[in-house]
Amino acid sequence: MELTPIYKRVIGLDVHQAKISACAVAEQADGTVTVESREFGGFKRDRRALAEWAKSFGPDVVVMESTGIYWKSPYAALESVGIAAWVVNARHVKTVPGRKTDVADAQWLATLARAGLLRASFIPQADIRHLRLIARQRQKLGGMLASEKNRLHKLLADAGIRLNVLVSDIHGQAGRAMVKALIAGKPIHEVLDLAGRLRASRAELFEALQPEELSRSHLFVLTEIMAHIEELESRMGRFELELLQGLSAWQPQLILLQTIPGIDIMGAAMLLVEISADMHSFGSAERLASWVGICPGNNESAGKRKSGKTRKGNAWVRRLLCEFAQAAARSRCALKDKFAALSIRKGHKKSIVALAHKMLRIVFAVLKSNQPYHDRAVDYEALSVQRNAPRWMKMLVKHGFIPAGATPVAIA
Repeated sequence: MELTPIYKRVIGLDVHQAKISACAVAEQADGTVTVESREFGGFKRDRRALAEWAKSFGPDVVVMESTGIYWKSPYAALESVGIAAWVVNARHVKTVPGRKTDVADAQWLATLARAGLLRASFIPQADIRHLRLIARQRQKLGGMLASEKNRLHKLLADAGIRLNVLVSDIHGQAGRAMVKALIAGKPIHEVLDLAGRLRASRAELFEALQPEELSRSHLFVLTEIMAHIEELESRMGRFELELLQGLSAWQPQLILLQTIPGIDIMGAAMLLVEISADMHSFGSAERLASWVGICPGNNESAGKRKSGKTRKGNAWVRRLLCEFAQAAARSRCALKDKFAALSIRKGHKKSIVALAHKMLRIVFAVLKSNQPYHDRAVDYEALSVQRNAPRWMKMLVKHGFIPAGATPVAIA
């Protein structure tokens, strides 16, 4: 297939676990094209040799497919010598027609890149990439923690303990204390003394804490699961501290993201390491949503719209956005009204995805404009007055603007 060249010197890399196939295509001054193919191993010395060879070639573009995680170490090696390689979506490569079975993958990548038919994927800077390891492991630990909590709940129900009927969260302060005391074999009256300010009466809690069959096996497994839950919570705390320390240079962006309903400090940190703070890398909110895989698909033919299901994208960001949407749908803001209007027609799950898409567009606008989010359903002036009025009143009394015995005005 004849393709019009845009770049004169291109290197294509076919990355495998144990080897890297490289193909360099160069157009000479007289118009002739030379092709050089080489193979490198998968170890550090081989990656360094690849980087030095690529640097000596002086390419306009170095391109490789995003094959699992194997592209990361060659990318870092090339980055260390000043080459910002293109990491392209393998699906985009396969959709280009004209590929022959006798053409090597590396040469085909170089041919497509030379003709300008490939587009580089978003790869954040090195320090953000390193923090991704912490954030993603923290998400994994969160999933493990939720699984262990569910298992503890199931074992309590298996033993006939129905504390969850009266307590909204058995892993809250009072619920956790009561469960631990019950596992430790303390008398029931000592367990009830730990109830604190729970709405349930002492008699109701007494009935809920009566086990039908709390065997030695139940107690052993409950003890181990509770210890694992507390260990996971402690480990997650260390991951969160390390992540926030690593993002100390991005404090302004973290503060801006927290102005959006449903996003707390950890949510902002985990989102920032995935999409970075520079929105110019994506260009538009639509491209960002497409990269995440949270926008509707575009499948129209002959005037008929077919299935518009979302495609695969960044699953880590999509999961975070859905969590943000769940929280925003329960807060007092315009996003809650948006969710209520959508859920009537689309149901809960589709509405959450649609709200997550809207929140991602808000995130893009906030980071690009470097301005906080202002919700049209929130009276920020009234909130400021409500928060600061007691302090203002004290200062007015202190400096004599208001008599000391004046009746304060109630703040709604």
